[in-house]
Amino acid sequence: MTYDVLKALHIIFVVTWFAGLFYLFRLFIYHREATEKPAAERDVLVPQFRIMERRLWAAITLPSGILATGFGTALIVWNPVWLSMPFMWVKLGFVALLWAYMVLGAKLLAQCQKGAPTASSMRLRFLNEVPTVILIAVVFLIVLRDAVGWVWGVGGILGLAVLLTLAIKRYQKARGRRKTGDGA
Repeated sequence: MTYDVLKALHIIFVVTWFAGLFYLFRLFIYHREATEKPAAERDVLVPQFRIMERRLWAAITLPSGILATGFGTALIVWNPVWLSMPFMWVKLGFVALLWAYMVLGAKLLAQCQKGAPTASSMRLRFLNEVPTVILIAVVFLIVLRDAVGWVWGVGGILGLAVLLTLAIKRYQKARGRRKTGDGA
């Protein structure tokens, strides 16, 4: 296998890993909200979300995470000089955060398979944004590859996190108005 093939496979499985993470946590939100619906809706939606969550985890999210990490490790073995570069250690830190997020996802999945996630819909919405922030950080880190650039990138990520928080809170407020009939 050539270096370029390894790199292509790494990128492909990073993309599918993130796709799985984005959708899985969105399903957790829908699952949580379905538990608050009238019994007729709840009895149809919750079992369907359980199937979707389990299949997404087992067929896409977990295998993609393993393969992305495996191909990334192979790239480092092929080119160990990267370990002498600070940007790579920061990237590996973000990969560790993604795996911690995966552990959280596995716990939420287990809760969903037994009933519903214990976290609120709002908390799940915040958690849903974690891979977005990590993805942006890693892309800028890999493209810029310098300490000053990634420091600015981290500042930008924090700014993005604040904007996402404000957007989620605004959405929650607007949704509350719609439920009470005060909004559009």
